[in-house]
Amino acid sequence: MQTDNKLNLKRPLIIVGAIVVLFIIFLIVKSPTTNNPNAPDTVASSSLLNKLYSIPTSVLNKVGSGTSSQKPEPISGQPLQTSTGLPKVLYMGAEYCPYCATERWAMVISLSRFGTFSNLKLTHSSTTDVYPDTQTFSFYGSSFNSTYFSFDPIELYSNIPSGSGYTVLQKPTSLQQSLQNTYDAPPYVSSSDQGAIPFIYFAGKYLIVGATYSPQLLQGETYDQIAASLDNPSNPIAKGMLGAANNISAALCKLTNNKPLTACTTTIQNLETKL
Repeated sequence: MQTDNKLNLKRPLIIVGAIVVLFIIFLIVKSPTTNNPNAPDTVASSSLLNKLYSIPTSVLNKVGSGTSSQKPEPISGQPLQTSTGLPKVLYMGAEYCPYCATERWAMVISLSRFGTFSNLKLTHSSTTDVYPDTQTFSFYGSSFNSTYFSFDPIELYSNIPSGSGYTVLQKPTSLQQSLQNTYDAPPYVSSSDQGAIPFIYFAGKYLIVGATYSPQLLQGETYDQIAASLDNPSNPIAKGMLGAANNISAALCKLTNNKPLTACTTTIQNLETKL
């Protein structure tokens, strides 16, 4: 009987201990990685990307240039092309940068009309910079396949703090750095914006420096909320983001001689005349 009593006393302790362990495991499993500003980037889901890839042409046409505040600027720059003669588009940005975060959405929408992305990651801008924690994509580790042009993305830094800055992700080649040094400076941009990112160089024909629509539009919005807003041409996010995407498409269509026609629609060709 004495042995049975000791066993009976141990059983509640074992049960309580098991409950505590299960509760801890539950917290670990349920804790969202978005609570950790330094959580590693995750691959974007196909359902999210499909929303961006399947925006109706009628919506894009209705938005036109929307509320995009800046168009690709024409330049007579150093030609940039592949060994097979395809024009090269160079992007230089950083994961911590809220303006890059904003512009990547428009870039993904536009470029996807000319080719296919793989391994696009979800990330966010710095949580301590202006427009903090802007939800976005990262081009780091991604690839883009197109028969019309080559896309060379460089994400210079992550969003993970390191000393007085952020950890390095990629280093540009000497040519890429030379292009930024030359065209991300006066007279192409104001002296106060020299060295700004994002820096997008369209094969020596066009240039974008900085975000082309307001990052304020994406504040507090989740990935899915942003994507869901893009079917409504009257939505402020759609007017800014799709307007920027259309202007980017206009510059790209100038590089490709208006191919393919599924991307270089009449609306886009009309925007080309305004660049």
